[in-house]
Amino acid sequence: MSAEPRRVARMVLLDPDDRVLLMHGYEPDDPGTAWWFTPGGGLEGEETREEAVRRELAEETGITEIDLGPVLWRRICSFPFDGRRWDQDEWYFLGRTTRTATAPAGLTELERRSVRGLRWWTCAELESTRETVYPTRLAGLLRTLLDEGPPGTPLTLDTEIA
Repeated sequence: MSAEPRRVARMVLLDPDDRVLLMHGYEPDDPGTAWWFTPGGGLEGEETREEAVRRELAEETGITEIDLGPVLWRRICSFPFDGRRWDQDEWYFLGRTTRTATAPAGLTELERRSVRGLRWWTCAELESTRETVYPTRLAGLLRTLLDEGPPGTPLTLDTEIA
């Protein structure tokens, strides 16, 4: 991994029914290689992670009406995507919203080539899916969050290198 990983803020956005919003991504040159992941992305300029997660959520989902909660998890990951390696230091924030309609109007050029859409998932659906979801332990992490509430301090997830 590179010396300075990309700083990323992600949102675990829950609706009133405790469903989580995930994006359906794929490799631009290989649409058969697909996965689900939380909205979010890299920090721009001097913005804080809180500012970045709000901006990314608005761009990727159109949702701006959220109650931003604490950082739930932190994860270091490294993966190949679109012909390069991405090394990331990801922080996952809890968010709650009453708005479930999505309107992703601010996608980047790369996102337009690699995102199929958005879907709200129940915890049970995540636990039973055979599709790839990142972070890989999301179903169990979500179950713990719903059963016990947010952790007192952010949990450090296992490093994932693909």
